[in-house]
Amino acid sequence: MNSNGPLSPDVEFNLYFIRHGESESNVTPGVAAGKNFDAPMTERGHRQALALGERFKREGVEFERIYSSSLVRAVQTTEGMLKGMGLAGIPFEKVEHIIERQVPAWRGRQASEVITPDVLLMSAEKGKWFQPADGESFRTVERRASNWLEDELLFNPEWSTLPGIHRIAIIAHGHTLQCLFHYIMNFDQRFIDRVRTDNTSISRFRFGRDGWRVISINDASHTAALGDVVREREDAQVTA
Repeated sequence: MNSNGPLSPDVEFNLYFIRHGESESNVTPGVAAGKNFDAPMTERGHRQALALGERFKREGVEFERIYSSSLVRAVQTTEGMLKGMGLAGIPFEKVEHIIERQVPAWRGRQASEVITPDVLLMSAEKGKWFQPADGESFRTVERRASNWLEDELLFNPEWSTLPGIHRIAIIAHGHTLQCLFHYIMNFDQRFIDRVRTDNTSISRFRFGRDGWRVISINDASHTAALGDVVREREDAQVTA
């Protein structure tokens, strides 16, 4: 993490990290990674995104800036969220740096086929530096996402001229958010993929003169009203 500290004691970021709504890959059981790396949302996912936006509208939450992963499920979540907020059609930025962890060789293949005992052993030994097949390690995902976060927001000198508390929404993916949370909180790397991130869940952090503060993790209470049964994520699934 950049050691230069916050830009100014008068600048603080109130960051809302949001996971995308349920995607077609999420409901394909037993696969190591979704066959379609750019899978769209399911109908349930669209309902989740709308409920997310309706919650923000009820709570009077407004965002100064909104960033979405460039993958379609995150873009659809952002569009649904904005519709629920009564802001359909307003522009937002699509960011390639915060897309999901990519393992091309595992796409559409059964976890039992590619996540062998040897792979599990190497993963346990190397931790976040383990690179599955031709894919990204957790460390790689953490670096690309956190470097973007620092360059775009935390240590961007343009914010020095904008004192105040800036509420920002970042809509991304399960593993990407888990890696960012590891970067922020610096917890034991063994817990990276154990931090739960439900579809359209909100995890809030503040960053200011005293560094990071955790507000909440994995708040998806707005989906309870949908009457849907929460689907557990496959433990072996790589692309969420």
